[in-house]
Amino acid sequence: MGDAARSAFAVEIRERYLDIARDRWPVSVDPLPDELLSSWLHRLALANGIVPRSFAGALGFDERMWSPRLDLCLPRHVAKLLADQTGLAIEDISGMTTSGGAMAPLLLPLRDSAHRNRSTWMQYCPQCLAADDAPYFRRQWRLASRVSCFAHGCGLRDRCPACHAGIATFDQGELVPQHFCARCGFDLRAAPKASIKAAVRRLERAIADICRVEAAKGSAKTSDAVSRVLRTPVAADVRSGRTLTNLSTAARIRCFEALAAKPPEWLVKDMDTADAYRRWMIVAAGGHEALISRFVEFLEKHQGSPRPKRFQVVGADRRALFRAYLKIMVARDGRIRTA
Repeated sequence: MGDAARSAFAVEIRERYLDIARDRWPVSVDPLPDELLSSWLHRLALANGIVPRSFAGALGFDERMWSPRLDLCLPRHVAKLLADQTGLAIEDISGMTTSGGAMAPLLLPLRDSAHRNRSTWMQYCPQCLAADDAPYFRRQWRLASRVSCFAHGCGLRDRCPACHAGIATFDQGELVPQHFCARCGFDLRAAPKASIKAAVRRLERAIADICRVEAAKGSAKTSDAVSRVLRTPVAADVRSGRTLTNLSTAARIRCFEALAAKPPEWLVKDMDTADAYRRWMIVAAGGHEALISRFVEFLEKHQGSPRPKRFQVVGADRRALFRAYLKIMVARDGRIRTA
C-alpha cells in the first residue's frame, strides 16, 4: 500500500442531520445589512457543514430553487423552525424576504436557467462580494430597476462570466462559499468590472427614489410609477414586447441608456402638474438627495436677512434635517428598502 493510500481517509455520513441537531443547530450566523433570506440560508448551511442542496431537506423541501422561493413566501412554520434553531427573532428572519411591498412587481422572476437575453433571478456586484468579509447577496439586487451598484459605480452582473450560467447557490452540492459558481466553480469576485454610463446611474437612482419616496408616503401614485418603470422597454424602443423584468441585466442597461438620452415624458405623461413636476425635478437632479441638496442651496442663497443672534440655531444643518425626515418616511414602508 502506497503512502498516499495509507494517508487517505473516508468520510461517511451515518446519522441524519436532524437526528444529531434536533434541538438547536450547532452554528448560527447573523444576517448582514440588506441580506436576502436565501443568501443567509446558504451561509447558515455552510456554517453548519451541510451543502445548500441538502439543507433544503432540513427545512422540509426537496424542490429546485427552494431558497429563492422562500424569499417570496416564507411559511410561518418554516420561520418558526429557523427562529427556534438559530435563536433569531421571527421578525428578523421575515425581514429578509421580498414578499409584499410596493416594489414587489419589479422583482426579477425565478428562473433556474434562461436565454442570454432573458433575465435571471439574481444580480450581483463583484466588487461588493470582494469587499465583504462574508460574501452575501443583497435584496436590492433582486429588483429589475437596479442595473448598477450605487457603492462602486459599476454595472451589475446576472451570470457567471466563465460559463454564462445564472446564480444557482441553492443547487450547490459542495461545501464552498456562495460566491463560487455552482455550475463551474468560478469565483464571482473575479468577474470583470462592468462599465456603465453616469447618465444611466443618475436615471436609475432617480427611478429608485421616486418609487421609494412615493411608497413611503403611501401614495396611490406608487403603483403608477412602478407600472411605468415596468414598461420602460416600450418607452425606450428596446425589445418592446417584453416588460423590464424579462430582460437580462445587459439589455436593461441598454434600455436605461436609451431613456437617459430622452426627456422623462414617459414617467410623467398624463399626470397632474404638481406630481409630474416633482418627478421631473427628481430625474433632472439625478435623485431625491441631490434634489434636496439643490433645494437647500437655493434656500441658503435666497433666504432673507439673517435673524438676530438670539434667534439663530447654532449648527443647524438643513441637509441633515431633510435626510432625517426622508429616513423616517421610508422606514414606514417596511419592505424592500435600498441600502
